[in-house]
Amino acid sequence: MADLLERWRAAVRAAGAETDEHATLAGERLLARWREPHRHYHTVTHLAAVLDVVDRHAGLAERPDLVRLAAWCHDAVYDPRAAGDANERDSAELAASLLTGLGVPEPAVTEVRRLVLLTAAHRVTADDFDGALLCDADLAVLAGPPAVYDRYAAAIRREYAHVPDPAFRSGRASVLTGLLELPALFRLPPLAQRWEASARDNLRRELATLTRPANR
Repeated sequence: MADLLERWRAAVRAAGAETDEHATLAGERLLARWREPHRHYHTVTHLAAVLDVVDRHAGLAERPDLVRLAAWCHDAVYDPRAAGDANERDSAELAASLLTGLGVPEPAVTEVRRLVLLTAAHRVTADDFDGALLCDADLAVLAGPPAVYDRYAAAIRREYAHVPDPAFRSGRASVLTGLLELPALFRLPPLAQRWEASARDNLRRELATLTRPANR
């Protein structure tokens, strides 16, 4: 946790705010959210994985510091029972309130809020390099080896344990179909070249299991 907190303080500082005890407390509150007991995939592990992708490919972004802050906040509010994009909207509002309180300049706060909202649909324009990096990092798990992907899918199912199996299978299939219908899952060329094909293979494989008749 100490390493993550230092990464948070560095991002806040790079965005133009002073880092003091208030920044540390804000980071601790965010980490507490990421460690809520109902989370199985949207955890500190996911946060760290997203930040790692952003750090490795920061040179592809215009404001990587703001992408990092958006990564910290993008699933800060996560309620599996919420409808539509409520989690992303609430996370964006939390980001705006938190960063404003820390003295991050208003234009930077507005941009972080915009980036967080992009993670609802992962639809990014061609010239939005910061949005592309955040969304590519958020979806990186889709391109993992089959065993890693299967653990991710199982963790998602545990987060939705309250949903009966037929409804979950239908809803999850709709999500996967929507992802497969995107022109590209990954927008930044180095990441697309490395991840696109394997991610689509994983999505198709899970979709096949969800839509297979129950008696087979």
